[in-house]
Amino acid sequence: MTVSVASLGFPRIGPRRELKFALEKFWAGTISQDELEEAAQGLRTATWARQKALGVDWLPSNDFSLYDHVLDTSVMLGAIPARYDLASGQAAGLETYFAMARGATGGATCGHAHGSVTAGEMTKWFDTNYHFIVPEIEPETRLQLGHIKPLQDYLEAKAQGFETRPVILGPVTWLSLAKEYGSDPFDLLEEVLALYATVLARLEEAGAEWVQIDEPILVTDLTDRQRRAFTRAYAKLGRAGPKIMLATYFGGLENNLSLAASLPVAGLHIDLARAPEQLDAVVKAVPQNRLLSLGVVDGRNVWRADLAALLDRLEPLAAQRDLVLAPSCSLLHAPVDLQLESKLDDELKQWLAFAVQKIEELDLLRRALANGRESVAAELATSARATEARKTAARIHDRAVSERIAALTHDMRERRAGHAERVKTQSEVLNLPLFPTTTIGSFPQTGAVRKARAEYNRGVLDGKSYDAFLHQETERAIRWQEEAGVDMLVHGEFERNDMVQYFGEKLAGFAFTVNGWVQSYGSRCVRPPILYGDVSRPEPMTVDWWRYAQGLTDKPVKGMLTGPVTILNWSFVRDDQPREASCRQIALAIRDEVLDLEAAGCKAIQIDEAALREGLPLRERDWPAYLDWAVDCFRLAAAGVGNQTQIHTHMCYSEFNDILPSIGAMDTDVISIETARSQMELLAGFASYRYPSAIGPGIYDIHSARVPGEDEMVALMRLAQKHLRPEQLWVNPDCGLKTRGWDEVKPAIAAMVSAARTLRAETNTEA
Repeated sequence: MTVSVASLGFPRIGPRRELKFALEKFWAGTISQDELEEAAQGLRTATWARQKALGVDWLPSNDFSLYDHVLDTSVMLGAIPARYDLASGQAAGLETYFAMARGATGGATCGHAHGSVTAGEMTKWFDTNYHFIVPEIEPETRLQLGHIKPLQDYLEAKAQGFETRPVILGPVTWLSLAKEYGSDPFDLLEEVLALYATVLARLEEAGAEWVQIDEPILVTDLTDRQRRAFTRAYAKLGRAGPKIMLATYFGGLENNLSLAASLPVAGLHIDLARAPEQLDAVVKAVPQNRLLSLGVVDGRNVWRADLAALLDRLEPLAAQRDLVLAPSCSLLHAPVDLQLESKLDDELKQWLAFAVQKIEELDLLRRALANGRESVAAELATSARATEARKTAARIHDRAVSERIAALTHDMRERRAGHAERVKTQSEVLNLPLFPTTTIGSFPQTGAVRKARAEYNRGVLDGKSYDAFLHQETERAIRWQEEAGVDMLVHGEFERNDMVQYFGEKLAGFAFTVNGWVQSYGSRCVRPPILYGDVSRPEPMTVDWWRYAQGLTDKPVKGMLTGPVTILNWSFVRDDQPREASCRQIALAIRDEVLDLEAAGCKAIQIDEAALREGLPLRERDWPAYLDWAVDCFRLAAAGVGNQTQIHTHMCYSEFNDILPSIGAMDTDVISIETARSQMELLAGFASYRYPSAIGPGIYDIHSARVPGEDEMVALMRLAQKHLRPEQLWVNPDCGLKTRGWDEVKPAIAAMVSAARTLRAETNTEA
């Protein structure tokens, strides 16, 4: 029996975010398309070489993307919405590709001279913090094979001496993720399968022996139509070209196991990090002659694997059948290399494994299974010491935190009065107009801001000078908002590096990396904090910045906090206790900050829960338990304030309609959500669910360089009024403005303020 090692995908961004910088230079016009493609090719080559040197037997190709692998698939299949104005039969080029990803501002876009065009809708990839561009299926959609990127990447690798297993997003998952406009995406199943069959045939002609087809939708609750689609799809694709390794991840197959085992594919990959309990059932169900790929190290977290425990499970199985050892999913979700971290202390560092180290762990497991544990005894001993050290480390447990959790009461989750009474009190205190305007929190992190932060971190700029710079930026932002006519102001968050990292750096129980970047979308990268121990707040985190900003203006300035569920979901979370236990600790820390802001005089406090929907389990039966503790944690953080204090929250790109009762149970006073890209479709659920609080449906897509006009914003708000009363509506952008430039933000916010005034005039006239 043989044991080999596979990589299902490697981080695209490069060890030092080389892809991010190349993309942003290209978008800025400072490098050419040829230079961008040269940089991308260099990253691919280095990644193949590195993985091969680490001992990977099954190298992936086509796991690289300039923006998003789902968008790559849509473009390959010719699923280009009509608004991009491609001529019939024309394949999409890079201009169209980036227009679909980011929108376009007009001029020579997509090879055509026309006006501005909106980007595709963006949402989260299953329950991760990676965003994908949603495929759009319009009634007039006519699919046609465009650029065959899997073939190009395979041939590129082969020319350099790397035999690879191309990675392709599966047809059933792609159709399941697609958004319909008047027709069911699965009506196109046969067209899609014909195109996939052509791609597979071309890969076989080029010499590919295997392909990896990713079907993560198999770990979710499937409809009958999806099940039939799987049967039909793999009956056709199973004989269309190379051998297929069907890859599932992010959960267990459960009731879909018999379906997956029945498909005529040559191999099956399962996720044993998220669903270790499924191994025995999978081994029993999957025929002996089918290659089994086991995701034994966690591709989504940073903790070192317990290698001895894994060997205990794998040794009996390796004696019975051929195995492939792999990460649970693509390593896209992990930082690249722990060796780039110079500031993590040695105790913590020994507990961690990034993408490179995870492949090293797989290689060690392979060698132990092939040659016996004694052949890697020293390495296993190092692993065992690290595992034991983490279990007994004093820094992980804080008795004061445990005692505080034990003392929690029901009353700590309850506001002092109901929503109607609070609305009346807050209206008197804040005195805001109809359709009040605000922004979500952050303003542009300009080159000057980033330069000052970098110089401060390097010790070039002293603390006093850095604070003076930040105060100047804050005052400039307050004065501009006053001039623009914004009703509720924000201080701009110039002192913050990231909405989660900033708070994690001020809380006990978190550690931070220097180069632990992961891709969120496109060129947007984040450095998730590492939540390793019990969480508490040593001292106030935001009060002084809020107090300074409020002292500059008579208009209300929101206090800006990140909520406990978002801090949890956007961190690498400890795996030695339930996630809800860690979340409750964070909630108490945020509660302390909320109460200190209120005591300082803050009248409106925004507690962002951008990632609440993202953390929803993939199986509907698991939703109630998650939503119960997630809502409980938010209420624990927010509910200590008086009736006069207005609690806001914000949520990012997600489908909310299926959890509206839980959002209502959060008992906020104002919620802002991202709706611009979906043309207010996210509000459809409010037609049947009478949401009691105020809502700010975003009318400015901040993830696009495109600046919308007043008329477009007014039209969106009119759509919102089909579902919500005018007195419920706030006017705001989709999200924070950190990633935009002032040259975009100022005209967009001016248009937003004008739109609000137009809406007020219309409402007063109708009254």
